[in-house]
Amino acid sequence: MISHVVIAGHTSIGARTRIFPFASLGHEPQDLKFSGEISNLIIGADCTIREGVTMNPGTLGGGLLTKVGDKCLFLANSHVAHDCHIGNETIFSNNVMLAGHCRVGDQVIIGGGAGIHQFVRIGQHAFIGGLAGVENDVIPYGMALGNRAYLAGLNIIGLKRRAFSREEIHQLRAVYRLLFADEGTLKERLDDVTEEYSHLAHVNEILDFIRKGQNRAICVPRSSKELS
Repeated sequence: MISHVVIAGHTSIGARTRIFPFASLGHEPQDLKFSGEISNLIIGADCTIREGVTMNPGTLGGGLLTKVGDKCLFLANSHVAHDCHIGNETIFSNNVMLAGHCRVGDQVIIGGGAGIHQFVRIGQHAFIGGLAGVENDVIPYGMALGNRAYLAGLNIIGLKRRAFSREEIHQLRAVYRLLFADEGTLKERLDDVTEEYSHLAHVNEILDFIRKGQNRAICVPRSSKELS
């Protein structure tokens, strides 16, 4: 830990995590409903938390816990609000703003200045473009761009970097086109994908993610161009 870091409250930090000056970790949530109850911030091992990063513990309405996984990178002035749960090996670029109660999966990358609405879920291996305003859930392996954010395809570059095979990428592309086609209802398209592709674990991750959505709608393509 470098000088001028402030850690407060019930904060747990994993081994080998490095914290840079002016980071503020564990101070009370920025939530008007918070009334001083004991809540926790848990940060995993091998993370890097750069200058000016802020992370708040949980609230009674969100389980009293904010949790960050292992091997995460938070660049300068990024913010993790109360009751968020962040997976392993995520990257928050400079000035990323994560509102309360969000869920971010493993190996997600969020570009600089992006704002994530409260209760939004971002599935694993997704990519969020810089300055995006994300108000709806982003499926695993998806790529969201713009304000308000729309689904702009799959995170193909990320999939290749993480050694997904050509066949797996083709399967995900086929599923993506089928899920967001114009024909039928979303439930009908989910049923079609389930019937044809449910034997594939990476496809089931997308199906389960969509079916478990409760608080926000799913981020969808803006036009047929994003289905290519």
